[in-house]
Amino acid sequence: MQPTLLILAAGMASRYGSMKQIQGFGPNGETIMDYSIYDAVRAGFKKVVFIIRKDFADDFKQIFEPKWKDKVALDYVYQDLHSYTGSFQVPAERTKPWGTAHAVLCAQEVVHEPFAVINADDFYGRDAFEKAYGFLTKDVNDKVYSIIGYELAKTLSDNGTVSRGVCQVDANNNLVSIAERTKIYEENGKITYEEGDKKFEVPFDSKVSMNFWCFSPSVFPYITKLFAEFLKEQGGNLKAEFFIPIIGDKFIQEGKGAIKVIPTGAKWFGVTYKEDAPEVQGSLNALIAKGEYPSKIY
Repeated sequence: MQPTLLILAAGMASRYGSMKQIQGFGPNGETIMDYSIYDAVRAGFKKVVFIIRKDFADDFKQIFEPKWKDKVALDYVYQDLHSYTGSFQVPAERTKPWGTAHAVLCAQEVVHEPFAVINADDFYGRDAFEKAYGFLTKDVNDKVYSIIGYELAKTLSDNGTVSRGVCQVDANNNLVSIAERTKIYEENGKITYEEGDKKFEVPFDSKVSMNFWCFSPSVFPYITKLFAEFLKEQGGNLKAEFFIPIIGDKFIQEGKGAIKVIPTGAKWFGVTYKEDAPEVQGSLNALIAKGEYPSKIY
């Protein structure tokens, strides 16, 4: 069964002000998402599902349909605050989406095959998509999922601190835990993170999660169960969010199976700070100059 790529794009409108302002970084105005789709298609993916908000669906389709509809099957899923909440009464004051794991849950009616999940505005690199495709076509099953693990040093910003999910990995490359570390930066040849008023060193080659996950469709009933528990325990907290790492962590802790950490040497980049934009542009231009990408990808 051919795997699907699921792209989390429901938060884009709020970040960019409107869909029409999606930032172009490539030589012809390509977005970071365009490069992800290009890499996915050349790795072998035949279907892309976008998770978006319904109120900007028309604008979104106008931007992406003309570029990609002839090259890959496209589908759309809408993340809504009331989706899959059952009998739970969503607080009237709640405006914040329920988070990335809820976004994945919203795709269960259109995704019936093994699938990868990525963020819309992160550049993951060709190698990551090839590794994900290989895993999804050969190794995934109901008890074995995976995460693409990036080297921490290749995910930092020169313009400020970053937050990263630092992975603890066992001798068999299985994920043991993900610890969210905030305020990570490089200083005096070392990578440091701050917690409270203390500083801790992190090895350069530590594997970190950039939210590139690979699942079988068996994850949907599991997410449904965990989301119901989340709503019961935290649904009244207007800022609480239901993230994908919560799923991964529970899957391991409850003994449901293993999550393989598949290492990639690809350099991740994204726009954490607006000052990162020229750097992203420069990184793309360098990859094009090296022949990794053609100057026109669609």
